[in-house]
Parts: sequence; structure tokens; C-alpha cells
Amino acid sequence: MVKKAYKYRFYPTDEQARHLAQTFGCCRFVYNYALSTKKHAYFDHKRKIKTSELSVAITALKKEEGTAWLKDVSSVPLQQSLRHLDAAYKNFFEGRAKYPTFKKKHKGQSATYTDNAFTWRGGKLTLAKQKDPLNIVWSRPLPKDTRISSVTISKDPSGRYFISLLVEEWIEPLPLTEKVVGVDLGLKSLLIPSDGKTIANPKHLHSYEKKLAKAQRRHAKKKKGSKNRDKARKKVARLHAKIVNTRRDYQHKVTTRLIRENQVICLEDLHVAGMLKNHCLAKAISDVGWGEIRRQLEYKAAWYGRTVVIIDRWEATSKTCSACGYNLDILTLDVREWVCPGCGVCHDRDINAAYNILAAGLAVVSACGENVRPVTSKGA
Repeated sequence: MVKKAYKYRFYPTDEQARHLAQTFGCCRFVYNYALSTKKHAYFDHKRKIKTSELSVAITALKKEEGTAWLKDVSSVPLQQSLRHLDAAYKNFFEGRAKYPTFKKKHKGQSATYTDNAFTWRGGKLTLAKQKDPLNIVWSRPLPKDTRISSVTISKDPSGRYFISLLVEEWIEPLPLTEKVVGVDLGLKSLLIPSDGKTIANPKHLHSYEKKLAKAQRRHAKKKKGSKNRDKARKKVARLHAKIVNTRRDYQHKVTTRLIRENQVICLEDLHVAGMLKNHCLAKAISDVGWGEIRRQLEYKAAWYGRTVVIIDRWEATSKTCSACGYNLDILTLDVREWVCPGCGVCHDRDINAAYNILAAGLAVVSACGENVRPVTSKGA
């Protein structure tokens, strides 16, 4: 059994929209209040504040005249905001994210409800302190006889509402296959597999760059605080949402295809954060979304019984000859093809790297005791 989220769009009534706006505001206030309290306690007094202390402080705030409006919304999403802050700190200390920052009003908003803060009857979901069920567009069916453990309501900067339902589901593993592949992540081509089936880079941001620049210029010229500026802001947000949606859709199609076709997928552990410091390539690297591709491959592999092998980032995959093992001293980024001085084979830089990634990944699999025989080889 795995936990899987099903995300749908919904259209709230005016009353529901007002209540959700109030809930988002209260969750944002609680998160920012807790973050500020923890920061001041640590930096001023070298003291760590526990979540239980913050929970008691939020209860006390509800009794004060200036913050009594916290009682108007369900207490469950407020407590979940404290847990989200705990998760943000954990991700920071374990090196997966930056230090937590304060939430802003015009960014994406969200609120999480556990199973004691909503009702699910006859395919209709009603949130706590709301009378009517949400008008959800069921773009795909939920698994039958499933239990919803939590729901997350979100609103993106363009004003769209979404609901994410977290359920436990049994996913049938895919049939075993002997096919293995090494994949080099690139910019000119998105993915360069060792089987030669190169996957193109659609350059989603580049496709909308002119429209986005025009919308941003119009937004910058509007008077601050005016309704026209807010309308212009939403136009910019809708363009960003379009870019994100097209990129994410393409990534899902590509990663699903790789998972279905291959039993073992070998990738290189790229230091994306360090590569983004190159200002000539930062925009292109951000547009391809290497980190998201790796994330999708890893969780889909866990679902469907596949294996993703991550090789060491210091492997010289591009400048090592996959035929004889000769290692060049220097290979600059502008060199896309090179001839091996040792054996005379002409290499395409990216395909050669894919072969080396595959070889290094199979070595890792062999060391772990798994018997995997590659179907494809160089020259196939």
C-alpha cells in the first residue's frame, strides 16, 4: 500500500470562497507567528520552542480580543500549519531546503484538513464549518472503497482552487523486463538515453517568454494598490501557471515512458544548485527541471517495482571513452563531439556519457547482488 494524492479543481460558492480566504489567512498568520516566535527565541535567547508550546500559544491567542477571529475557522488546519513548519525546519536541517521564510498573501495559499475536519458521503466532500459540499470537477475517478486520510485545499496566484485527496492505494507492479538504460540529462536534448532514443527539450519557458515579458511590463506600469495592477498580476500568474502545467505534463509523460520500458534506470547525481550559479545557463537549467524528473522517476519506480540507480556526481562520464576507458584531461562545454586518442572512436558527448552512466549503474546493481542483464549495448 502506498499513499497517493489525487488532485482536482473545484469551484467554490461566494460563501465558501470567503470562508476559505479567512482560513488561508489564519493558517498564514499561525505559520508566520510560529516562525517568528521560534526565530526570536533561538537567536535572542538560544532557546528552542517545541510545537506543543506553540499549540498552547495559539489557543491563548484565540482568547485575546485582537486575535479572536482565529476561532472563526476550524482548528485543524491551524494545527497542521504548525506541523508544516516542523517539516520545513526538518528539511532545512537535513539539507533538502533553505531556511523557512514567511508566507505572503499573494503567493499560493493552502490549508490541510485531516479526517476529523471534513465529511465524505456519497461522493461529496464538505469541509468543517461549511454547510454545502464543494463543487469538485472529477477529472478522474477515485479508487473504490478507499479511505481519505486528509485533504489539502489550495489556491494558486492566478485565483484557481484545487483540492488534493490523500488516499492509501495498492498499485500493481509492472511486469519484469530485462531492459536497462543509462540516461544523461541535458539542455539541447532533455534526456539522452543509452538506447539512442533521444528525448527533445521543448523549452517551455522560451515558448512563452515574449508573452510573459509583455505581461510583466504592463504589470510594472500599473499603480500600486490599484485593481488594474491586481488584474495585471493575475495575468502574469496565469502565464506562469501555463508554463508550469505544460512542463509538468511533459515530465510525467517522459518519466512514465521510461518506467514502463525499463527495469533499471541509471542517472547521474547532478549538483543542480551549484550549476544554477552559472548565470549563462541558469535559466535553461531551471526550465528543464532535472530535479523534478529525478523525483518522479524515484517515486514511480517505487510504485511499479523498478530500480533507479544514482551514480556518483564525480564520475567523469562525458570525457571518458565508453569503448576503451581513455580519460581526457579537459573537455569544455562547447565540445559536443570528440575523437578518442586511445582507440580512435568518434563520440557524441551526451550519448557517450549515457553509455558510461549505464556501465557505472550496472556496476552498482551488481555490487548489490541483483542479476540484471542489459539488452542494449553500444552500437545498438
